[in-house]
Amino acid sequence: MSRIGKSPITLPKGVEVSLAGETMSIKGPLGTLSQRLSRHVRVKQEDGKLMFEAVPDSEEGGAMSGTMRAIAANMVAGVTRGFERKLSLVGVGYRAQAQGDKLNLTLGFSHPVVHKMPKGVKVETPTQTEILIKGLDKQQVGQVAAEVRAYRPPEPYKGKGVRYADEVVALKETKKK
Repeated sequence: MSRIGKSPITLPKGVEVSLAGETMSIKGPLGTLSQRLSRHVRVKQEDGKLMFEAVPDSEEGGAMSGTMRAIAANMVAGVTRGFERKLSLVGVGYRAQAQGDKLNLTLGFSHPVVHKMPKGVKVETPTQTEILIKGLDKQQVGQVAAEVRAYRPPEPYKGKGVRYADEVVALKETKKK
């Protein structure tokens, strides 16, 4: 049984949860997120808390109760504070520029790379070598950051490429004869 699934989620002021059939919607000051519920988990809302419990006689219930609780906690955090991922560009001539819902990248290729942001995700470039990806959905923000990083991941010899701001790249020593 999941120990995470047993702990309730305290709902902050201004956050509303609606449980309708197989979907759970969480509405907060920044927006609304919805998630399909697992049939192995029961969700109860009482006294400003959200509780998850496994359906009896369910093999996946214990694992899914923890998973659904973590997803719901991320949804609550998303509609109250939001999520952001910071990327940095390392390399001579590597630049990023945000234009509306598009991110223009110059990464040493013979052509510029244009990445279109999905709905619900915003991008900012405080400097030419920093990228801030913001949104309500933690999974979506992380996915977009991973897609942008995948255009030019950090290479192991000089460390050039797109990396997460908190990422440490272990540099290899060059080959010797």
